[in-house]
Amino acid sequence: MYQMKMADDKIIEGDVDLISTLPDVILQDILCFIPTKLAITTSLLSRRWRHVWCDIPSISLDVDTQTAASVNETLTRYKATKTKSFHLIITTMMGNIPHIDSWIEGAMSRDVENLSLDFLHHYYKYKLPDFFYYTYSFKQLDITLFDEFLAKILSGCPVLKYLRLYECGELKILDLSKFLRLRILEVIRHLPVQGPRKILAPHIHCLKLHDSQLSCTLVDVASLTEANLESCNCDITKNSLYREFNGDFLQGMVLKMLEKLKNAEKLTLGRNFTQILSLAEIHGVPFPMFKVKALTLDTEICQYIIPGIERLLQNSPDLEKLTVVEGRVRFYMLVEFLDKYLKSQGFNVNKCWRSKDGASWNKYRKDLKSEHVASLVELVLKNTEKLDKMVVLLDEHFLNFKIEDVVVPTLPHNNNVTIVLSSTNKPMT
Repeated sequence: MYQMKMADDKIIEGDVDLISTLPDVILQDILCFIPTKLAITTSLLSRRWRHVWCDIPSISLDVDTQTAASVNETLTRYKATKTKSFHLIITTMMGNIPHIDSWIEGAMSRDVENLSLDFLHHYYKYKLPDFFYYTYSFKQLDITLFDEFLAKILSGCPVLKYLRLYECGELKILDLSKFLRLRILEVIRHLPVQGPRKILAPHIHCLKLHDSQLSCTLVDVASLTEANLESCNCDITKNSLYREFNGDFLQGMVLKMLEKLKNAEKLTLGRNFTQILSLAEIHGVPFPMFKVKALTLDTEICQYIIPGIERLLQNSPDLEKLTVVEGRVRFYMLVEFLDKYLKSQGFNVNKCWRSKDGASWNKYRKDLKSEHVASLVELVLKNTEKLDKMVVLLDEHFLNFKIEDVVVPTLPHNNNVTIVLSSTNKPMT
């Protein structure tokens, strides 16, 4: 029954509610796109909707906004025999710990495929029940717990396709060689922790690695076709001005990673990662040759990324698409560390950050000018042969010029390249 509100606030009821005429399976799919707590409220609309939510294939429970009693009632009324995804969020209520086992068991009894347990540090002392380690239904697992549980968890997930690890500071070796179906691996560490130090994942196709200290060694990622790499570098940010910058170590780790990724066709590199590459190029460290066809640089445009980008382009003869995105990095290296490190080794910092043609670049994002963007485009065109498209996305919050002011250079062998320059709100081709 649809309703129409008139100017005099009277409600006129129609004869047909088109949404309610849809089959239950479609209505349930629609309800999966809203929080479960809100989906339950649809039972108040009419008799038709009273039990629709009870069989939705995905359920998400935020215990911080509900009592344990209400969560128990929800799971009691929930009748789906098979659950595609189950997401449990607990951050502050310590009194809920005794109920967690039964909530997880309720999900697992329905052969849940995608399980997400979002617990904060208050729950690190929580021990998963024994039955958790003997399920064979998990295809995607997102969990934050102590490392000692990880091996037992993974042993019960032979069909796992997606694995996301957050922090995992005590994990020294991540051996996923027996997981033949695993395709996506995320390892994210924003804290200055030590592990995992070695990753063996020969069957994954996609790797996302955000490593605070670049302490990971990629032992085997032979099937990799796509990678997203960034160094958060918490130990060398503005919050730790007095810590030593170990440039030699960082350069070595970055080049070791790239050697393992040289056959990937799609690469995304963050700002800090690119700056370390620039250090390696200034030092004359040899780069591997890459088979990358699509390269994304999530970085601001400034002098500290130019040498690394130039060498990447020269060593990527098959590159077809380049995207430069002015991202907002949460953790970033202070450029003072980079300059101080190079000065200590006898480099002239006023010269070494320039591109090979001697072009000068801005030091900070706030100093970016239209001619710097034009110089970047020219640098890319000079160092690529198969490039088909270049996209530059500029953050409008730091844009001090109009996109139309950028004079895009043209070179004889690149006259068929599509170049897209865009701010957040105004694109130009």
